Amino acid sequence: MQGAATLYDRTAARASGVVLAGYSTSFGLGSRLLGRRARRDIEAVYALVRIADEVVDTHRGADAGAMLDELEAQTSRALVSGYSTNLVVHAFAAAAAHAGIGHAEIDPFFASMRADLTVRVHDRESYERYVYGSAEVVGLMCLAVFLNADRAPGEPVRRADAGLVLGARALGAAFQKINFLRDLGADAGDLGRCYFPGVQPGALDRRQLGEILAEIEHDLRVARGALPRLPRRARLAVAATLGLYDTLLARLADTPPEELLDRRVRLGGARKLAVVLRSVAVEARLGGHGSPALSVRADA
Repeated sequence: MQGAATLYDRTAARASGVVLAGYSTSFGLGSRLLGRRARRDIEAVYALVRIADEVVDTHRGADAGAMLDELEAQTSRALVSGYSTNLVVHAFAAAAAHAGIGHAEIDPFFASMRADLTVRVHDRESYERYVYGSAEVVGLMCLAVFLNADRAPGEPVRRADAGLVLGARALGAAFQKINFLRDLGADAGDLGRCYFPGVQPGALDRRQLGEILAEIEHDLRVARGALPRLPRRARLAVAATLGLYDTLLARLADTPPEELLDRRVRLGGARKLAVVLRSVAVEARLGGHGSPALSVRADA
């Protein structure tokens, strides 16, 4: 029976890896720099987050709320039992048990996903609450994975200090806000939705764009400040992903607001690889003593 259980665990982990590979080349490139356990657990976190997002953004049927409720219920049960017939949930439960992820992260995440079913325009309070649940807690889950990747059985779960928590939250927020800008047209046209406070769907002026870019810049500075304190392989993986999003941000800053409403800013495969290689080389050379001002924008 132990062999069968191990096979099921491995199959669930592979299923989560397929989800990541199918949806995100940027996140996938960074995850390849992690050790086997950390990469598997990051794939499990990403897959659960992605499936929930698909329910509210792609399915969007009359039963989307019920589907999201069921996914949350499956996840809650699996956190207790360690088992699920949903392969993605099963893999997530294993990652959560190893990294110490629980309802403190899961509950606000599903609350933000549920908000997508009803909220179309956000004020500052609902925006900050949404970003926390949809992105900052994902950063916290990834941080928990990084810190516990090599934790031995029976060893207590390692918890982050306040500085690392702040950096992880800022990193998740920055990535989410950059994706909000990239998806501005699709969110407005397909969903009638805009996340940024004071911005109506289908409308963005230069002043508003400048304020959003400044907010993201602040988040990225905070995230970089915590980068040197991550475990080495996690530090390289995060540096790679930071490089990609930093380059995307530079492209967004160079794009007129009206064009952001018409097209999604992207990086080609060759460009992504070049940014990742340079970011990793720079971070490896700094040896964990990087400056909070580290950036690859000059290449954008």
